Amino acid sequence: MSNTITPSTFVRNLGPGLFRELADFLDPQDGWKVIAMDIQKASGEPRYTQFHIRRFEGSIQKGKSPTQELLYDWGTTNCTVQDLTDLLRRKNFLAAASILLCDKETSAACITTPIGKLEKQQTTPEKCSQISHGNPVCQSTDPEENDEETGFQIFSFDELKRLTRNFDDRPLAQGGNKIGEGGFGVVFQGQLKSEKVAVKKLTTIVDGSLQDLKDQFDQEIKTMARCQHENIVKLLGFSSDGDHYCLVYSYMSNGSLLDRLACLNNTAPLSWNRRCDITVGTAKGIKYLHENNHAHRDIKSANILLDACFTPKISDFGLTRATGQHASTMMTERIVGTTAYMAPEALRGEVTIKSDIFSFGVVLLEVISGLPPFDEKRDPSLLLDIKEEIEEEEKTLEECVDKKMEDVDFSLIEKLYCLASQCLNQMKNKRPNIITVLHTLENITQSGS
Repeated sequence: MSNTITPSTFVRNLGPGLFRELADFLDPQDGWKVIAMDIQKASGEPRYTQFHIRRFEGSIQKGKSPTQELLYDWGTTNCTVQDLTDLLRRKNFLAAASILLCDKETSAACITTPIGKLEKQQTTPEKCSQISHGNPVCQSTDPEENDEETGFQIFSFDELKRLTRNFDDRPLAQGGNKIGEGGFGVVFQGQLKSEKVAVKKLTTIVDGSLQDLKDQFDQEIKTMARCQHENIVKLLGFSSDGDHYCLVYSYMSNGSLLDRLACLNNTAPLSWNRRCDITVGTAKGIKYLHENNHAHRDIKSANILLDACFTPKISDFGLTRATGQHASTMMTERIVGTTAYMAPEALRGEVTIKSDIFSFGVVLLEVISGLPPFDEKRDPSLLLDIKEEIEEEEKTLEECVDKKMEDVDFSLIEKLYCLASQCLNQMKNKRPNIITVLHTLENITQSGS
């Protein structure tokens, strides 16, 4: 760190090297969102709205860092290094704060252990001797052994390496085993006896701690043990004895709704009737979660998987939170989810089942249009903004309908769009509940059959 940096140095005067270092801490796990939502104007109002957050996230598609874009923008207000350091400390990004100013509070973060060494330290035989979802198991386990608490099968990491041909990261189309990847891990196809399985190898968190990764792993297992339904993906087992935490699921041969709407790998377009069936099945899965007091928090087309019969299965429960029978809304300091699907209150850190309704509204727009939720080459880039263009009569709904669809009844398209608009209400209390959403979707589906 340069000796010229003082608490009164303007953030805008920091060098690009420091910006990149800060981005290394704040880009992973969307730490920059936590910072952005705490920045205020002189009036005390939030400086950044949902629109700004989505704009910053859009920079990722251009190969840019959202953290750096945020700091460039905030720097125009003459904020200082002290302002930034105080904010980082307040949000517990001590390692990032220590890059700028190092004091007693952040001194422990000034010397950090690389993640690889930290993992090895925490998985030595002396420190691990019993099976636990949140802690690595040091002995190799028989693949037929089941966890007493959940009933899920326990795999050894070596066994999963064999199932996935050493986690061959070439795509399936190129003869490898990689199905896809997201913010929390890479998914591989495996062969377990005569059954195909999907193995998710969780991604190690870069910000110096394994706690978030352990929490996500543990949360997925606990949620999947409690919530089992025809429209929720089936967890078969897990592994926690190797270099990575892994989860093993039933294999979904038709991939994700996102990929099928895009006709990835030249698959046939989804018909209108099939799209309707998929929305009904997904709504049933969400209804089951909400009736069991769980908010998914990351409903999106990439997390709606399709089996051989195109039955939808909701997946990815690492962000799921139990809401409690009497608590309609909770608060969290950690803002999670996929921005293009996130409700305004979710961007403020609220945890509520009504945010799932908003996200599902975006999915309904995808079903109608066949378009992804975000595309930097499209104008507008966000699918949400197409709704505004329709409402302001800059476009017609008919112009936005997916031309690849067969058997389209435009009157039913209008009803589905009306439902999507209700789900996307900026005020959470004005959105319909999932029972109403499911009832409407079933009526639309029955009318078209």
